[in-house]
Amino acid sequence: MALLFRALKSVVFLGWLSFVLASTAIAAGVWVMQLSATVATMTTNAAAIALANRKQLAKAVAKTKAKARLRRVIAVIPVAGVGALAYFEEQDYQEWLQQNPEGTRQQYACKVSALTAEVMDEVLQDLPEFVRPESETVLGFMPDCEQEGG
Repeated sequence: MALLFRALKSVVFLGWLSFVLASTAIAAGVWVMQLSATVATMTTNAAAIALANRKQLAKAVAKTKAKARLRRVIAVIPVAGVGALAYFEEQDYQEWLQQNPEGTRQQYACKVSALTAEVMDEVLQDLPEFVRPESETVLGFMPDCEQEGG
């Protein structure tokens, strides 16, 4: 009888252990599938966001280039060019003034001249040689910003 009771006890324990291990394996499998689905969804969302940001950046760059191109075309027309130049420069100054409420026109001119000096050689190299002015000639038209602290 004791032998039969021990055998029954072992069979019940092994059955219970098998059930616990099987249910744990099933739960782990479901958990892995849920995590895999979450990772796939997050990867898809990240790729879509990156693509949208890339498209927005390309659109902004194209818009800036188109705006610059339009400014150049208008600047070529003698009378309209002078008016357009004044208008565009005033518009840029007003945008700068919103970011720098305490700024003056002299400070704006110094900021623009510093930025212009940084890219001037690049821009001048893009011009045909027969119309390209010397760098020193262009720099001579820029305001003296040393006393302002630039």
